[in-house]
Amino acid sequence: MKTTLRQLLAIAVLTTAFTGCSDDDKETAPSSSFTLVPSAFQGDINDGEVVLDSDETYKLTGKVIVHNGATLTIPAGTVIEGVGGTASYIAVEQGGKININGTAADPVTMTSGLATKTAGDWGGLVICGKAPINRVSGGASTAQAEVSDLTYGGNVANDNSGSISYLVIEYAGAAYNSEKEFNGLSLFGVGSGTTIQYVESYHGADDGFEFFGGTVNTSNLISIGNEDDQFDWTEGWSGTNTNWYGKIAFGKGNRGIEADNYEFGYANTPLSNPTITNLTLVGPGSTADATTYAENNGLKLRRGTKGIFTNVVLSAWKEGFNVENDETIANVTSGALKATQVNFISDVASKAKGKTTAGASADVNGVYTESGSATGAGSGVAQPTWANSWTVGF
Repeated sequence: MKTTLRQLLAIAVLTTAFTGCSDDDKETAPSSSFTLVPSAFQGDINDGEVVLDSDETYKLTGKVIVHNGATLTIPAGTVIEGVGGTASYIAVEQGGKININGTAADPVTMTSGLATKTAGDWGGLVICGKAPINRVSGGASTAQAEVSDLTYGGNVANDNSGSISYLVIEYAGAAYNSEKEFNGLSLFGVGSGTTIQYVESYHGADDGFEFFGGTVNTSNLISIGNEDDQFDWTEGWSGTNTNWYGKIAFGKGNRGIEADNYEFGYANTPLSNPTITNLTLVGPGSTADATTYAENNGLKLRRGTKGIFTNVVLSAWKEGFNVENDETIANVTSGALKATQVNFISDVASKAKGKTTAGASADVNGVYTESGSATGAGSGVAQPTWANSWTVGF
């Protein structure tokens, strides 16, 4: 009788174990009410998780908004094609998340879906977080993003909007008007809990990457052929970054980096104060046509920004460093705005130029120290090894 009871108990345990492992009972990601149509990818993701299929090509025919509490997950190898100009973009609301899980062998690609691909064919990728901005001095303010009209900013420095790895953004930057257009990747008040690494912005009509405040950190960013600035920040951004490569191409573009604290409050806090280690910026040539290139600066540093740059390569610029405004010049004097180990590899007509707020010339040569052995993003002006296999445009 005891033996039979043991046998029955053993059978019950095994039955429970196998039942618990059945396909029907596996733990799955939350479902979403969003209707996913690859040929017409658009709409509001209001809840749960939407997971794309890498075997499909998604036609971005309108805007996709990832709302608070929802998640959009994009697996390696997925292709999304924008076909709707300014109406065609992906935006993540405060509290929403985007997970882009590309690999070096299979990056995720967001590109134009038009037969002839041109800068500005579609919007871009917009992320809005809850980290501090300085539109009102003190850092707890919020604002509406210039594209998408979503709210951003707040006081959650470690806010998490998801994770992005191995993403190529092409032909973005559709313009509403001469003053308002998308960037490749726009980061509005994005927090340090967000991961952004191995991302390229290629041949966009405005900036490659722009940071509007926030505390997000990045690594391994590439910006090639974007028609304004390759990298841009404002509104008190203070991230830590490694391995940035920027290059002007296609006969348009102004600067490698345009850096502001805040346009309407040069001393507003928190101050823009990023650190960037391993930076390469390649320009159009020191004598490039001024009517084509409105400005020709490796780094334009103005409106009170701080920043620390280490291991920098600059090549083919009219000015390496262009420092403007009294507050910015004061940061050079104090050492809060400084580039060390700078290698002016070739064709930089003026290493540094300064101008006060009143327009007078200023000596800002203290903004840099030189090193002929600096390698920048890894290989001087050449393609870095970490950019092999997944990038375009070199």
